[in-house]
Amino acid sequence: MRRYLRIVVLCLACGFCSLLYAFSQLAVSLEEGAGGGGGKPQAAAASWLAGGGRGGARGVGSAGPAAHPGRSDRYSLKVQPAQRMHLAVVACGERLEETITMLKSAIIFSIRPLQFHIFAEDQLHDSFKGILESWSFLQTFNYSLYPITFPSENAAEWKKLFKPCASQRLFLPLILKEVDSLLYVDTDILFLRPVDDIWSLLKKFNSTQIAAMAPEHEEPRIGWYNRFARHPYYGKTGVNSGVMLMNMTRMRRKYFKNDMTAVRLRWGDILMPLLKKYKLNITWGDQDLLNIIFFHNPESLFVFPCQWNYRPDHCIYGSNCQEAEEEGIFILHGNRGVYHDDKQPAFRAIYEALRNY
Repeated sequence: MRRYLRIVVLCLACGFCSLLYAFSQLAVSLEEGAGGGGGKPQAAAASWLAGGGRGGARGVGSAGPAAHPGRSDRYSLKVQPAQRMHLAVVACGERLEETITMLKSAIIFSIRPLQFHIFAEDQLHDSFKGILESWSFLQTFNYSLYPITFPSENAAEWKKLFKPCASQRLFLPLILKEVDSLLYVDTDILFLRPVDDIWSLLKKFNSTQIAAMAPEHEEPRIGWYNRFARHPYYGKTGVNSGVMLMNMTRMRRKYFKNDMTAVRLRWGDILMPLLKKYKLNITWGDQDLLNIIFFHNPESLFVFPCQWNYRPDHCIYGSNCQEAEEEGIFILHGNRGVYHDDKQPAFRAIYEALRNY
């Protein structure tokens, strides 16, 4: 009797296991069918890989998706499109090669798609178009070309302020009215890590901050502003505007304190009065005007470390950028023409490597 009972129990156990196996196979077949043709479920690509729209400025070009595959959760039907990062540069004279090398460095290292806003003299537009269109196979960026534009009543005065066209950056919030946030860089900038990293600093702005820059100097003993400036400047050593991250929506809305009137002025109203008051006292043009503005409105500036704007000044008299020593250089700024002479071989080597890539 016991023997028969054991046989019955064993048969029931085998039947139960067989039933479980059958259900598991059914589940697998259903999952494979939902995946589209009996294979592993295919991951959805990020929707921005389908290509971006073209800009609306004169001489507009585009390149859409990219070599960066989109990630997805296997349970997701669609991945949200990645927000484009906006990068602006102003190029005049012989700055075509530097600008192209800078744009190349941004594309090489960045993860999210980029929107370039290129302000250039008319004779440079065809060269920019030819080069950027030849990169269209990358499909990781869009670009818009703009003419150099200043307020008509004072255009000549703005254009000759410091270097040709340099003061164009002051008017970007007024020209790019549809752009919320923007990273402005000089032509002699090289990105050594993704633009995404400095773009993420926008999230660290507090409620009063509208822009971010690095100090002009780390070491006051070699600082220019604290030794020679004849106008107000931000902090102990001033700030350098070669890399400037902006929340332009806030810039357009803010009313700025100033030393010209008790009434606070908006961005579009404060620039010309400042120039008229200080034009005989400023040396570095638009950068000096920015220093004056943030001297009176220090709560509006987010200061990031020197590794985000590393210049020859940080090593020409000995190393004085501690953050770069500890974590490396994030953005290289080759001012003083060091990409094109033998005074700073390391700067030139990095520039030539990216230029030739």
